[in-house]
Amino acid sequence: MSHPHPELGPPPPLPRNTLRIIPLGGLGEIGRNMAVLEYEGKMLIIDCGVLFPAEEQPGVDLILPDFEYLRGRLDDVEAIVLTHGHEDHIGGVPFLLRERTDIPLVGSRLTLALLTAKLGEHRIKPTLIQVAEGEQHTFGSFNLEFFAVNHSIPDALAVGVRTPAGNVLHTGDFKMDQLPLDNRITDLGGFARFGAEGVDLLMSDSTNAEVPGFVTSERDIAGVLDTVFAKAEKRIIVACFASHIHRVQQVLDASQAHGRKVAFVGRTMIRNMNIARELGYLKVPGDLLVDARDLEALPSDEVVLVCTGSQGEPMAALSRMANRDHQIHIEPGDTVILASSLIPGNENSVNRVINGLTRWGAKVVHKGNALVHVSGHAPAGELLYVLNMVRPRNFMPIHGEWRHLRAHAQLAMLSGIPEDRVVIAEDGVVVDLHDGKARISGVVQAGYVYVDGTSVGDVTEAALKDRRILGEEGFISVVIVVESTTGKLIGEPQIHTRGAGIDLEAYDDVIPKIQEVLEQAAAEGVNDPAQLRQLVRRSIGRWVNESYRRRPMLVPVVIEI
Repeated sequence: MSHPHPELGPPPPLPRNTLRIIPLGGLGEIGRNMAVLEYEGKMLIIDCGVLFPAEEQPGVDLILPDFEYLRGRLDDVEAIVLTHGHEDHIGGVPFLLRERTDIPLVGSRLTLALLTAKLGEHRIKPTLIQVAEGEQHTFGSFNLEFFAVNHSIPDALAVGVRTPAGNVLHTGDFKMDQLPLDNRITDLGGFARFGAEGVDLLMSDSTNAEVPGFVTSERDIAGVLDTVFAKAEKRIIVACFASHIHRVQQVLDASQAHGRKVAFVGRTMIRNMNIARELGYLKVPGDLLVDARDLEALPSDEVVLVCTGSQGEPMAALSRMANRDHQIHIEPGDTVILASSLIPGNENSVNRVINGLTRWGAKVVHKGNALVHVSGHAPAGELLYVLNMVRPRNFMPIHGEWRHLRAHAQLAMLSGIPEDRVVIAEDGVVVDLHDGKARISGVVQAGYVYVDGTSVGDVTEAALKDRRILGEEGFISVVIVVESTTGKLIGEPQIHTRGAGIDLEAYDDVIPKIQEVLEQAAAEGVNDPAQLRQLVRRSIGRWVNESYRRRPMLVPVVIEI
């Protein structure tokens, strides 16, 4: 089994008849999925998604893949292939197209419709190539064949990539629900046929590699929803991803059966459901839908709200309801259904929302106490099924945290793939497929790129560290005025503080220490502002640490006159 190594250097020039695979996101994390396939100087991109920030990344809106590897070479990109319409696979496309707007976007009907609406908000007119399962399309040296896969969004695709250097099967996100709501099952026959042709590298979804067995069918949720609806006393509020059309369909069906009207809440939810309805992926019975503004006129036991916020996102509708920061107030007797899986890292945020909702008297139904969601990703039994069916010469787990990638690698070896042909890479680690063997050949830049408002890439790890310190420890600013020629202190240091938890009177103890240090520096002929700032920082920092065991941000300011 190949492992990424910290001392890897840049990869060598691409050898002839070699297919190079560069994952720029999605390995070692859930989100930000992006892979670059390169052959003879031309590139094919598979997915370009975003990662949503964690609590330790304050102020960040989105996290993008690092496009540095592509800069200066964007004219060599033949196309961007999009496996499905989830944000962690398409959310980064607008930011990449800012650098070259005419890159062809290849995807299914629904995927392109969702992406087009997103690009419209960025004022980008894309070049679209709509594809469907069973079709083949060629872009330069890359011949692509598309396979239907079942996932938690309609119209998802796997893609087989044929090149002179070998064949690759990229599953995208998938599961093998045998009774899907849209009757569109994963094309196992197509996988087997492509495998019989010869798959040199299988890149497969690892999210549920630690989960044994086979996936529960989406159809099993219908009965649970029916029971929850039957017992609900007042309003029902359902929170799910704005792209989970199958789940919304089940909520619409249950609402119709129980005589309730449905309103969508939130701009993204309304937009996506309108698109799904127009394209025929969402079936809305009669006059079931109403505008959220008209809900006040309806009895509370005839209302269903569908909103975002199942992951505890601070600005999503459900979080704001829990905080009483939304026009819709939670009332005793309301029922809230969290109809989605918990993305790793969001546990605290979701629990905080559940507690907030419960505080106001709501009954909260979630995956932990009822079958209101099944995963969109294949568990271990299904992953083994695909490995045995495709019989790849080499295997590379994708889409997952480290524990998922390693678990999937173990499954591959159990299925008979030799250990030296199982490649565990991480973002930026370059894998070369040559003469039927996949090997790690180097590493390229693939760090986090933060989107903060209109700023892209300006926020650094150092800035995030400062934000964390400010949020947790506050700051202390010390302003001193000195003579520019001698460095002698003029007047008393002025101290300003916010959030440090220290009374202003307490700083009377440290001001003499600062004065003493500065007087000694002046006697030694020190008058450089940078050195004076450092002396002040050390002096007050030592005092705060010894006296209060705190480490606030220290901002010394030197004014020369």
